[in-house]
Amino acid sequence: MSLYKRGGTWWIRFTTPSGERIRCSARTDDKAQARELEDKLKAEAWRVHKLGEKPRRTWDEAALKWLQESEKATITEDKAKLRWLQPFLHLKYLDSIDREQITELARIKAEQSSPPTANRYLALIRAILRKAAFEWEWIDRVPKVKLYREATRRVRWITPEQAQMLLRELPLHQADIVPFALSTGLRQSNVLRLEWSQVDLERCVAWIHADQAKARRPIHVSLNSTAVEVLVRQLGKHPERVFTFKGKPVAWANTRAWREALKRAGIENFRWHDLRHTWASWLVQRGTPTNVLQEMGAWESEGMVRRYAHLAPAHLAEHAERIAGLVCGTNFAHVTKEKGPSES
Repeated sequence: MSLYKRGGTWWIRFTTPSGERIRCSARTDDKAQARELEDKLKAEAWRVHKLGEKPRRTWDEAALKWLQESEKATITEDKAKLRWLQPFLHLKYLDSIDREQITELARIKAEQSSPPTANRYLALIRAILRKAAFEWEWIDRVPKVKLYREATRRVRWITPEQAQMLLRELPLHQADIVPFALSTGLRQSNVLRLEWSQVDLERCVAWIHADQAKARRPIHVSLNSTAVEVLVRQLGKHPERVFTFKGKPVAWANTRAWREALKRAGIENFRWHDLRHTWASWLVQRGTPTNVLQEMGAWESEGMVRRYAHLAPAHLAEHAERIAGLVCGTNFAHVTKEKGPSES
């Protein structure tokens, strides 16, 4: 039978004229609706085989291919977004997805979460449709997707004094993890999943493999004396992983204990990822050039690093002073011009 039920849902199964076997859920408990979808799929398969038409691809096919080909470190986040989009776009033909439908999806997500969050979903839809058009050649055009306007986000960082207050409130195992993050600028996943095979204490270096890095490029980590001291304290606790709790690798840092420690320290609006911003801010404030910071933090673009440039007024003042006095000497306040006869 080409139509069959699994649980309360109808499923479709048939073989196309070209010999391809099709099996998919109709996502309905109404047999008439399932039969209508089956007829559409069979007609499409016939036109492709007999008339040579380009097959109409569905959102489901595109989403699956996107996941299969993706090399993004944030693929888990994409999966979560696709799960949310699935009820709205299931079995929708790519060439039928228009700007109006995408705008409506964005509106729903913005009301559920926020406009910036909705923008992340819009960006994923746009990326998949662009790949379907320009790389896979499944569709001929891509609808224009307009993102919500976002306010420029400020960089959130804490002072060394606030960091000390936080460390005093943290559980012992996190009181080691946080100084390491503040000393290296590594992202949470790279810190927590760090293995001893990635550390060389003699040379004071560590490294993040390309498949572990967000930009999919290996990261060289120079370990300062604080980071080395933290690592030495972890020796012998686990044969593979560096950071552990009760003999097991730490899986997550943004825990209840972390949030309560922030409250007791009086630190508000601060995420674990802001430790990375704090690391970068401290370096810039102490004169680290932005191009050096970019290499240390493994940022892909200079624009990502320039967010911290305003935090280095003393460092920039040193350069500004180099041309002081070249035109008018050192006393700008008393510059006058000689009066002519008509001005006397």
